[in-house]
Amino acid sequence: MTGPTPAFVLVRPQMGENIGGAARAMWNFGLDRMRVVAPRDGWPNERAVALASGAGRLLDEAGHYDTVRASLADCDYVFATTARARGLTKPVMSPERAMAHARALQAEGKKVAVMFGPERAGLENEDVAEANAIISVPVNPDFASLNLAQCVLLVAYEWRRQTTQVVPEVVELAKTEWAGHHEVEKLADHYEEALDRAGFFFPDAKAEGMKLNLRNLWSRMPLTRSDVQIFHGMMRQMVRWVEYGGKAARESRRDEQ
Repeated sequence: MTGPTPAFVLVRPQMGENIGGAARAMWNFGLDRMRVVAPRDGWPNERAVALASGAGRLLDEAGHYDTVRASLADCDYVFATTARARGLTKPVMSPERAMAHARALQAEGKKVAVMFGPERAGLENEDVAEANAIISVPVNPDFASLNLAQCVLLVAYEWRRQTTQVVPEVVELAKTEWAGHHEVEKLADHYEEALDRAGFFFPDAKAEGMKLNLRNLWSRMPLTRSDVQIFHGMMRQMVRWVEYGGKAARESRRDEQ
């Protein structure tokens, strides 16, 4: 990713595995500015390196600080992640809204940081007081505790969504392409003619409505050229089978007579 990105600040993390998992989650979404404040098990941490997998560079380049205040000294705007009410008057944002705001601030040349608390109880009120706003994830109120790396992943994903055009849905076409309108019309003609010969459109008073519904079905379906060919082949084979079966039945009756 190009352009500035927020710094993710892990405050007093307790387990090296979670630091490594957080680094991996950050790098999944193009974030590489990690800061670690007073990790319980010291720094560097071998378990963090093992869990970081291919994101070890983030650990090598991570800033190491003794205090929260020192880790935020060069920042213009700070978010604090927390799942519980703090009794502090601050804006509370969803991860999506927070990262949209972060993007706007970064575009103005501001330096942004996001704080994540230790695994046992999260950030202390003294930590949250250093922040300009709170990020609250809409989790199950009966089980609001998030793993550190999971929380990092959620916020990092929202940052990526705000800075990258995300296509809601795509279809991978396997050696084919979408059928054109004319091809779908020919398929509809084929089925209508075959079904008409088979007496499907009965009674006559309902025939036009049935044909209209069938046409609408074909136009509503996202068909590829391969799909159209398969449907043509299915109908041709069914017609052949009926014609062959009917002929065989007639010959069998003649033999019996």
